Amino acid sequence: MQKFTTLLGTLLATAFLIGLATTLTRSTMIGFFDVLPVYILMAIAIFMMVYEAFFDKK
Repeated sequence: MQKFTTLLGTLLATAFLIGLATTLTRSTMIGFFDVLPVYILMAIAIFMMVYEAFFDKK
């Protein structure tokens, strides 16, 4: 049950972060290179969240 809740929480948080990052690209005034740092930071945050939730078991 703990693995299921961890997976569900990780998926919901990932969906939120991806949705947050993609809303910036909807504007016609903002280009891809303007949003690229946001995508990089979101990818790092998602990787750290998944790593801590599943692989860092000390």
